[in-house]
Amino acid sequence: MSAPARADYTFASDNTAGVCPEALAALAAANAGRAPGYGDDAWTAEAKAHVQAVFGTDCEVFFVFNGTAANALALAALCRSYQGILCHESAHLEVDECGAPEFFTGGSKVVPLAGAGAKLAPAAIVEAAGRGHGVHYPHPAAVSLTQATEFGTIYTPAEIGAIGATAKRLGLAVHMDGARFANAVAALAPQGVTPADLTWRAGVDVLSFGGTKNGMLTTEAVVFFNRELARDFAYRVKQSGQLASKMRFAAAQWTALLRDGIWLRHAAHANAMARRLAEGLAGLPGAKLLFPVEANGVFIGLQPRVVEGLAARGWQFYKFVGEHGYRLMGSWATTPAQVDAFLADARAAARG
Repeated sequence: MSAPARADYTFASDNTAGVCPEALAALAAANAGRAPGYGDDAWTAEAKAHVQAVFGTDCEVFFVFNGTAANALALAALCRSYQGILCHESAHLEVDECGAPEFFTGGSKVVPLAGAGAKLAPAAIVEAAGRGHGVHYPHPAAVSLTQATEFGTIYTPAEIGAIGATAKRLGLAVHMDGARFANAVAALAPQGVTPADLTWRAGVDVLSFGGTKNGMLTTEAVVFFNRELARDFAYRVKQSGQLASKMRFAAAQWTALLRDGIWLRHAAHANAMARRLAEGLAGLPGAKLLFPVEANGVFIGLQPRVVEGLAARGWQFYKFVGEHGYRLMGSWATTPAQVDAFLADARAAARG
């Protein structure tokens, strides 16, 4: 009997990739000598300045350890316990955060809404804002968008702007879950779209800016474009156990990736690997792309024998949509050779 294939998590998630070389070098550099704790250091000041430069505006920046904390704490700054948070029904904060938004807001109700392409539309927000009667239903206070979405689609500046305008008309704040914000920016950059176009210029009040999925180690940024909403946010960070005593190690990574545009190059590479993968898989018998490949995720329907054959060869990835829909992710570390090896095994599995 042959030995079982060694598990390969290359395409299971962009979280399975290691720390990128630039972030590792930054960690090593920050490890020299001594520095003040809790963010009162030159590394943190420099990183915040780079975030402000990327967005071209004076914003408040806080570093936390993970995306769930970034989302939940940001929403806690926007909502009171008796209010509601409108999001897409597939949003990470609805299906993958174990009630953290409700917990950190003290009870704000997450209200999931349907929307084509895993995206919200202004009409759905208007409808949801009009639900209930008086004090008997949570009054919506915020809209949360996921960029790129959980199914790899991307909100355009026009789409965000329409949602932002609707939210402002209804008195709602706008939060963006940007765990893969870098991938969205990289995808739209060839069209001249900037980070500012996808956030504050379109009405976004606060962004959860993802670092981990783009090659950093345990660091996300919460960026308040509406600085008034950031009042006392430092206390929320501390109370939730998200204040790093040695914050320079988080901050140094941000400077390393933002300073020379490395964050966008890594994201663009991940996107390109997803496109390469999708193009190869599209030719398999019975394969069907379930969503456009706009960022670094491929969502595709595959025949059971293909999935079983890939699993037998050690490839690990997740069932994500319906009975036969699967998710495959590219990352900063994915290589063309890995994509081609996966495709070769997929074709072999399809042949039976």
